[in-house]
Amino acid sequence: MAVGEGPGETEDRLGRPFVGRAGALLDQMLAAIDLPREDVYICNTVKCRPTLTDGGSVRNRPPDPAEMANCRPFLDEQIEIVQPDVILALGAPAAKSFLGSTFQITKQRGSWYSGPSNIPLMVTFHPAYVLRQTGAEITGVKRLVWTDLKLVRAKLAELSDKANKNAAQAEQSSLFDE
Repeated sequence: MAVGEGPGETEDRLGRPFVGRAGALLDQMLAAIDLPREDVYICNTVKCRPTLTDGGSVRNRPPDPAEMANCRPFLDEQIEIVQPDVILALGAPAAKSFLGSTFQITKQRGSWYSGPSNIPLMVTFHPAYVLRQTGAEITGVKRLVWTDLKLVRAKLAELSDKANKNAAQAEQSSLFDE
C-alpha cells in the first residue's frame, strides 16, 4: 500500500489518486522494484483536495491535522480491508498521519516503523517533491528514494520467504496428521 497526503487538482477532478506527473513518477518508482501499479493499493491520508485561495487562484496545500484526523477512520478502514504486507508513506504529511506531528522526513525517512496493526511502514519523499528538485538536489533525493524503495523490495521478499516457509511447514505438519 502506498499512502500520499491528499488529492491534487488532477486527482480531485478524475477521482483517482496519483494520476498526474507525480503519479507517473510513482509508477516508475514502483516498477523499479518490480511492483506494477496494479499490485499496489494507492490512497491518500485525506480524501478531499485541501486548497488555498491566493489572489483568485486555487492552489493545493498540505492537509491540516484536523483534516487528517477526520479522514483517519476511512484510511484505517482501507488498511483493514486491503491488509497490506507493507505501507509506503509518501511525504511528510502521510508520515505524520502514522507517526505523529513531530516526524521529520529529512532525518527519519528510510527506517522501518511499526504501522497500523504492526504492518511494516517505510517513509520516503513524495514523488511531487522529487519533481520539484533541481540541479544537484535532484540526484541526491533520487538516491535517497531509491535506497528506501530497495528496502521495501527487500522487506517484501523477506515476508514472502517467511510466508512460503510457514506454508511448507503447515503442509508438512498436515501430512503427519492424516
